[in-house]
Amino acid sequence: MSDNFDVKLEKKSYLPEYSYRDNSWIGEYEPAYQRFLDDPERFWSEIAHELEWMQPWDNVMEWEHPYAKWFTNAKLNITCNCLDRHVNGDKRNKVALMWRGEDELHERVLTYRQLHAQVMRFANALKGLGVKKGDAVCLYMPFVPEHVVAILACARIGAVHSIVYGGFGADALNSRIRDANAKVVITADVSYRRGKTIMLKSIVDEAVTHAPCVEKVVVLKRTDLNIELMPEKEVDFYEIMASADPVCEPEVMDAEDPLFILYTSGTTGKPKGIVHTCGGYMVGTYYTTKYVFDMKDSDVHWCTADPGWITGHSYIVYGPLSTGATVLISETVPDYPDPGIWWKTIEDIGVTIFYTAPTSIRMFMKYGEEWPEKYNLDSLRILGSVGEPLNPEAFEWYYRKIGKAKCPIIDTWWQTETGMHMLATLVGDKMKPGFTGKPIPGVIADVVDKDGNPCAPGIGGLLVIKAPWPSMMRTIHNDDERYRQYWNTVGNYYTAGDLAVKDEDGYIMVIGRSDDVIIVAGHNLGTAEVESALVSQEAVAEAAVIGKPDPVKGQSVKAFVTLCVGYKPSDALKNDLIYNVRMSLGPIAMPSEIEFVDSLPKTRSGKIMRRVLKAKEMGLDPGDISTLED
Repeated sequence: MSDNFDVKLEKKSYLPEYSYRDNSWIGEYEPAYQRFLDDPERFWSEIAHELEWMQPWDNVMEWEHPYAKWFTNAKLNITCNCLDRHVNGDKRNKVALMWRGEDELHERVLTYRQLHAQVMRFANALKGLGVKKGDAVCLYMPFVPEHVVAILACARIGAVHSIVYGGFGADALNSRIRDANAKVVITADVSYRRGKTIMLKSIVDEAVTHAPCVEKVVVLKRTDLNIELMPEKEVDFYEIMASADPVCEPEVMDAEDPLFILYTSGTTGKPKGIVHTCGGYMVGTYYTTKYVFDMKDSDVHWCTADPGWITGHSYIVYGPLSTGATVLISETVPDYPDPGIWWKTIEDIGVTIFYTAPTSIRMFMKYGEEWPEKYNLDSLRILGSVGEPLNPEAFEWYYRKIGKAKCPIIDTWWQTETGMHMLATLVGDKMKPGFTGKPIPGVIADVVDKDGNPCAPGIGGLLVIKAPWPSMMRTIHNDDERYRQYWNTVGNYYTAGDLAVKDEDGYIMVIGRSDDVIIVAGHNLGTAEVESALVSQEAVAEAAVIGKPDPVKGQSVKAFVTLCVGYKPSDALKNDLIYNVRMSLGPIAMPSEIEFVDSLPKTRSGKIMRRVLKAKEMGLDPGDISTLED
């Protein structure tokens, strides 16, 4: 971003009933935030003391820009806080997981005692395959209880899990397996989506062909399909569990030991392997689940994300389970078999906290209010939003049609890199449609210009975090230089890569990305990754992709393609290119439009100027084009 920009700010606001604030864990925002500012290390120490540790820390934080260590020399295992402390307390028979399949007749329930037992058995099964502390394990699974069991089993023995979203194709899965150097891949024979059966095992077969690091593949069988496993490399999920010892003592982990690697798309072709560590991540996700969502013992929490994204890691698995919550997980999509399925699920299960993406909300708006009106949504207490900016129109619909104008909306801004909520409107505070909210207690954020100077209210700039926080990423796997760029772009601040604006009350509106990442339905897609999939087709000479505003997905992908000599544009070729992207990266990355062009706008150094394409597409001024080659 070259200059600041003016933003016209809406003034509308809503205030929830006072009982929300009066009964919340965090209370009023201003005193809570001031307590944090007065003594940040004491603030985080008090939160951390709500959890169980094998050995206490020497220092809350050590900071040497751009590297932080949190809870130095403390020992822990995150599964002890997600499982053991509940099993050893009064929550052993409380429901931990409720699962509903795509067919609503298929449901399963696991108490904390049952989940603990399964995690220990599967942890020992992984040990039996030779998995040790520090080894990487890749999970490519459908959203079933076994997915959560496998995640926690890895953490139990100190293995570093790397979850790959089950909608990615073989190429994307292969690159992530190889970069993480995964020793074991855990998958299933199939997943189900919109009534269709997706053969996950065949995708894994292709992905591991050129991944020599993989020693074993664990397969969860969900069907009666006669899938033969290669005895020298492939094993059955439940067979290895059945023969495993039922007790697995937790591995002693240092607070700064890696917990997981999660790949997120960047502006270059190679996805970024974000590394999170055990201690700080545990404290950050526990704190935000309890205090931002105001999680109570009676709540039923439903986050509609997938474990393959950071939202699933933090607010399906680690955060809610560390608080001892009851968590609903579901394989359903929002509009199959009809657009009432999620509202029926809320009514049937009695969901109290519902956390979803603006993409889904806009989809429901398209289908009309008659669908939620068919169901009793009175159990809902709190609504949440995540993944991209919640536009005012979607806020109003969500607030009125789903929350019946009484449920607070907890809009949240955070990233894979941050690990936890950073900006939010806390329970009981004034809500402003279009604004995410303020920095939560524990976070120091601001909107600044390119030199790091604070922007005045109404003047847009770059969103930055000014001080470290416990759940911050520690590095990018195999690429620490990319990590340092986050902290060296604007002063000594963490630069999120998002444009934002403040109002007079300090509320922050996040406007969108300042880089070449396209956010489709809340999922980050790197332009280079999609372009690479297009160029891999022999007819394509060059490709550039941009994000276009989409009323449902937030953004859709449009591709501009130049062809090699001897090839001509055709609908058949468009279809082939779209299919190629689908097979390489998965359906989420498929272009909704392809335009064949004679040339692409480039700088003299050869870099494609996507903003020129985007400006032309949107009918906007392209700005400074002095570096344009032609």
